[in-house]
Amino acid sequence: MTTASPATASTPRHAAYPHLLQPLDLGFCTLPNRVLMGSMHTGLEDKAADFPKLAAYFAERAAGGVGLIVTGGFSPNIVGWLKPFGGTLRWPWEVRKHRQVTRAVHDNGSRICLQILHSGRYGYHPLQVAPSRLKAPINPFTPRALSARGIERQVAAFVRTAQLARDGGYDGVEVMGSEGYLLNQFTAPRTNKRDDAWGGDATRRMRFAVEIVRRIREACGPDFIIVYRLSMLDLVDNGLAWDEVVQQAQAIEAAGATLINTGIGWHEARVPTISTSVPRAAFTGITARLKPHVGLPLVTTNRINMPDVAEAILARGDADMVSMARPLLADPEWVNKAREQRADDINTCIACNQACLDHVFQNRRASCLVNPRACAETELDYRPTATPRRIAVVGAGPAGLACATVAGERGHHVTLFDAHAEIGGQFNLAKRIPGKEEFHETLRYFGRRIDQTGVQLRLGTTADAAALSSFDAVVLATGIKPRGVDIPGAAHAKVVSYVDVLSGRVVPGRRVAIIGAGGIGFDVAEFLVQEGESPSLNAKAWRAEWGVDLAYGENRGGLVAPRPEPPAREVWLLQRSPGKPGRRLGKTTGWIHRATLKSRQVKMLGGVEYLGVDDGGLAIRVEGVEQVLPVDHVVVCAGQEPYRPLADALPATDVHVIGGAEVAAELDAKRAIAQGSRLAAEL
Repeated sequence: MTTASPATASTPRHAAYPHLLQPLDLGFCTLPNRVLMGSMHTGLEDKAADFPKLAAYFAERAAGGVGLIVTGGFSPNIVGWLKPFGGTLRWPWEVRKHRQVTRAVHDNGSRICLQILHSGRYGYHPLQVAPSRLKAPINPFTPRALSARGIERQVAAFVRTAQLARDGGYDGVEVMGSEGYLLNQFTAPRTNKRDDAWGGDATRRMRFAVEIVRRIREACGPDFIIVYRLSMLDLVDNGLAWDEVVQQAQAIEAAGATLINTGIGWHEARVPTISTSVPRAAFTGITARLKPHVGLPLVTTNRINMPDVAEAILARGDADMVSMARPLLADPEWVNKAREQRADDINTCIACNQACLDHVFQNRRASCLVNPRACAETELDYRPTATPRRIAVVGAGPAGLACATVAGERGHHVTLFDAHAEIGGQFNLAKRIPGKEEFHETLRYFGRRIDQTGVQLRLGTTADAAALSSFDAVVLATGIKPRGVDIPGAAHAKVVSYVDVLSGRVVPGRRVAIIGAGGIGFDVAEFLVQEGESPSLNAKAWRAEWGVDLAYGENRGGLVAPRPEPPAREVWLLQRSPGKPGRRLGKTTGWIHRATLKSRQVKMLGGVEYLGVDDGGLAIRVEGVEQVLPVDHVVVCAGQEPYRPLADALPATDVHVIGGAEVAAELDAKRAIAQGSRLAAEL
C-alpha cells in the first residue's frame, strides 16, 4: 500500500496534491478544495434530541478542512421514510433544529447541503410508494404504485424540503437519484413499468427527476447548490443503458443542477461497491466517461480513501471533485493532514463496514472501527489529564494500541510491551487475507501515533509481574490463543492452526478442509483459494471477477458475465452447527464473502460431525452419511480463548483486562479498539 511521504521543510505548500486542494468555482460561490464529504446516514438524523451531537460531528469535519459536506438522507415526507419515524424535513417548525447543524458547519469554515432521500420501495414500512407495484428483493413490503396526482405530490414534497433546507441555513441540497431509491426506480426500466407521462421511454422515465431539479432551482434561486446523485452504474439487470445515463445527465444539467455526483450500484445488486475487497477508485472510470458529455462539475466516488488516490483521479481528469464519506468518519482531519502533507498521519478508512453501515442497518448509531469517537464527539473526549500516571499496556494488538496511544495523547507516561517483533497482534494475520490489505494502513497509523504520543515501545519483551510492579496502572491486552479440536487424530501432522497457515509457517497442500466457518474460517478459505495478486489490488481483474463492465458492452446496468479466476486449491469449509455457513457474518459484507467462496468453488457444509483425521484425510458425517475428505491438511478455525497469563499474577488494584484477553468469542477489532480507547479516556 502506498501513502504520500511527509513533506520536507522546503516543499512548497500543496505541492503533493495541487489538484485535490485547488478551489472550485461554482459561479455563485467557491469551494476551497475538491473534497466533498459524501452522504452517510449516522442514526443521529432521526431524533431532534440528537441534533447537538450531529452538529458536533459535522463541525469536526468542517474544521478538518472538507470543502463541502452532504448530510445523511432526510425524507421529504412519511411515505419516503427509510424506516418508521426516520429523519424528515417537511414542516417549518423542523427548521430550528437544523440551524444547529448549519451554524456549526459555517462557524468552522465549510459549506453543507442537505440530502433529500425518498426511499420508494426501499422503505422498511408499509406506507412505501414506487412508480410500479414491484416489491424489492431485499424488502418484505410491497409498494403502492403512485398515481399521476401522487407523483405531483412527491415532486412538491421535494421542493418544499429544499425550501425548508434553505431556511435552515443549508447552502444547498443533494437530490438522491441513485442506489435504487425512488428517483432511480423511476429512471430504470427494471422498476418503472408505467406507460404514461412518467414511464415508457427514457425521456418519460427521467421526467420525475428532471422536474424535481427544475422546480427546486425555480423555488430556491440561482445561488443555491443543487447536487444531483446520478446512478451511472446500476449493476442490476434491466437498469439504465449508457446512452440513457448520458441523456439523463444532460437533462439534469439543463434543469439547473450545480454538480452531478456519481452513484454506483443498487442496494439489491449482487456486486460489492464499497467493501474493503473493492479496489481503490474501482469505479472512477465511469465518471470520466461522462465528463465529455456535460459541462457542469462531476464528482466521483467509492473507495477513495487516501490523498494520493484522490489526487491521481483529479490529475487524470476523471472528475472535478472526489466524494468520501467513511474516510472522513475515520479521520475528520483528513483534508488538513493532506494540506499539511501529513498523509502518513491519516487514520485510513479500511472499508470494513462493521461500525458504520452494519450499525445503521441494525438501527444503531454509526461509528467507526478505527475511530470510536465518530458520532460520539460529545461523549468520548480525549482531554489532557491533570494527573499524569505511569501506565503499562501489555499487548500491541488493536486493543493495546488504541489504549496506549489515547493514554499517551492525554499526557500519561505509557510503556507498551509486546513479545513479538512488530506491533499489530491479529491484524498481522488479517492483513494477509486477500481483500484486507487495508489493514496495513491501520498499523502504519498506529505506528505514527506511538511516535507522536511519546509511548515507549518495548517489542520482543515478555512483561512479567515484577516488571509491571512499578506502574500506577496496568492494562492487559494480551489477546487470544487459538482453540484446538478434540477429535480422533487431532495430533496428526495434517492438522494445523489458522495461525500456522496465515503466518506462513505451514503451506497447505492442494486439498484442504477447514474446521470452523466463522469469520476466521471464511478468511482462511479466501486466503487458500487465491494465488498471485489479490483482485483487490487490481481493479481490472476485480471487475472481471464480479462482472462489472464500465463500457456497457453487453447489457444494461453495466453488467457482464463474471469471470472469476480458478481456485488455487480445493477447499471444504465445515461447521458443526446446522444451516448455511456464514449466516452470522457482517450484515452488509457477509453475502460478499459467501459469494466469493461460491465463485471459487469452495464446498460449504453445515451440520458436520467430525469423526477423525488419519493418513486418508478427514472423516465426517453429514445427515447420517459418512465420507472421507481426501485432504492434505485440516486447518482448525474453531474459535479462540482469552490469553491472559498475567491476570492472576498481578494485584487486583488498577489492573484492566481488555480486548480478546477479556472476551475472545470472535476476533472483534471494533470492540477491542473502542474498549481500549474508552478505557484510556477514563484513566
